Amino acid sequence: MEERLTCDLFLGGGLRIWQPEQGYRAGIDPVLLAASAPAEPGQSVLELGCGAGVASLCLGARVAGLDLTGVELQPDYAALARRNAAANRIALQVVTADLTDLPRELRVRSFDHVIANPPYFRRDRGSGAGDAGRETALGEATPLSAWIDIAARRLAPGGRLTLIQRAERLPELFAALDRRLGSAELLPLSPRDGRPAKLVLLRARKGGRAAFRLHPPLVLHEGARHFRDADTYEASVAAVLRQGAALPWPA
Repeated sequence: MEERLTCDLFLGGGLRIWQPEQGYRAGIDPVLLAASAPAEPGQSVLELGCGAGVASLCLGARVAGLDLTGVELQPDYAALARRNAAANRIALQVVTADLTDLPRELRVRSFDHVIANPPYFRRDRGSGAGDAGRETALGEATPLSAWIDIAARRLAPGGRLTLIQRAERLPELFAALDRRLGSAELLPLSPRDGRPAKLVLLRARKGGRAAFRLHPPLVLHEGARHFRDADTYEASVAAVLRQGAALPWPA
């Protein structure tokens, strides 16, 4: 498997991540997810579907002293997450398990934060990927509602869920939120000014009672369209991707 891996730099070279040359490869989505989690030193974080560990390790690089746990279904990716944690000297416990059948060691725990980047695509509405790892990461086998239910179960009272998902899945996303998760706020991610959002970030609090908030879109790239082969990220987004900064949510 070694020759089928690449070592890629994240956070401006602050993280070195091993991931498959073919199959599912992390892009900016897990980095934005990690940057949106309002975690504080000493808190506990559970990532559902951690893959090679990019989101958890980005979060651990930004916030010191976190108790990080990741759950990953695919053994090869779980092994990569452990390898990446060790290589970057960030403590991350990785549990190889189906999130719908968590081991008792996790079922008896509660967490201050749950983060997740659930598969984006429903397979009753599209064809699967040829690579098994990529298909598992991107093609939905466990319903989105189950991801949110499991997150709610694992959150401590007052704990926060942070999730990234495609904008087209919003109806399912909101249908899955129940009385356990309130104070929801949504940040659309628009590729460029005036373009429809393709992704959204959702934050909610267990037991929260505040009214739902829809924030203005965060524009990822400068300019109306791509004119040159160069980094065109907006300054706040570039700070997240290159320096490991927190993503600024509107107050």
